[in-house]
Amino acid sequence: MLADADHAMPDSLKFEGDKLFFEQALDRAALIVHGRHSHEQQPNSPKRKRLILTRKIKDLTVDPEMPNATLWNPAHASFEEACAFADVASGMIAVIGGPVVFDLFMDRYDTFWLSEAPHVRLPGGEGCFVGVPQRTPHEVLASRGMKPGAPYLLDAAHEVTVTPWRPG
Repeated sequence: MLADADHAMPDSLKFEGDKLFFEQALDRAALIVHGRHSHEQQPNSPKRKRLILTRKIKDLTVDPEMPNATLWNPAHASFEEACAFADVASGMIAVIGGPVVFDLFMDRYDTFWLSEAPHVRLPGGEGCFVGVPQRTPHEVLASRGMKPGAPYLLDAAHEVTVTPWRPG
């Protein structure tokens, strides 16, 4: 699960090591891609260029509330068109969710970093991928041709890890 039943990330799912790993990756990204419920809420967040997926618009447009954000409806513009509109021609792109957004990019990842907190339970929560909890995140990634690398320990006390999954 990546959120509770209200589409919010509860404090029980927040760990310093994971937060630091995530924040450092986003600081290296040329573009952040996410849905309307996902936002990293960090000090550097307003400075980051982003694409926000939405079904509420047709044409690519600048978000009136965030000048560094482009509102994008994938049904009406390609990812390449959205990147061009956002003035991003190269660099790392960080896709931070939610499940529909992750699914849209499943065939494009060079690495998907799967963080896991094995002792946190979010009954009725939002799965990290379309099809979770009917399948595990590992099954979803493997079904898309991804293979896990060696996990990194982010928080020893809570056994929180992050595992790189790459096309196999």
